[in-house]
Amino acid sequence: MRRVTDAVRTGEELDTKRLIRILAWSCTLIWMGIIFYLSSQPATQSAHLSTGVKNELLSILSHCIPGIENMEFRSLDFYIRKNAHFIAYFILGTLTLFALVQNEARKPANLALLICLLYAISDEFHQLFIPGRSGQFRDVLIDGAGAVLGVLLTTIVIRRFSRRF
Repeated sequence: MRRVTDAVRTGEELDTKRLIRILAWSCTLIWMGIIFYLSSQPATQSAHLSTGVKNELLSILSHCIPGIENMEFRSLDFYIRKNAHFIAYFILGTLTLFALVQNEARKPANLALLICLLYAISDEFHQLFIPGRSGQFRDVLIDGAGAVLGVLLTTIVIRRFSRRF
């Protein structure tokens, strides 16, 4: 009877691992789809989104800093767009590394960085075909920096977490 129980438990563990792998890759691919969708927006639509984020940010900050909404922030849109690149690829680096770790890939951090960098390059190439957009090497560097930080912090968290359990 014990062997049957162990076999059932092993089967359940395999099902759980498989489900986690599927979810990890699904989240990674969905996030890549979101990045692709945002990169597919024409320049006017992308600028409108950046302006909306800026206005929301200023609205939130106005509670802490009275009068900030009346100040002029010409370059704030630029920094919002560049931070969006960094954050998007930080998240992509984290998700990709987690998915690779779940699949027990060899050198998952290196592989995650390679995947993110290739995706960043392909994303900038894709933007060459979008009205008003352009592919920028600087954005690939920003994307790469976000991915590096995401992979680095996720590696630290995974190592600390795995030592405890």
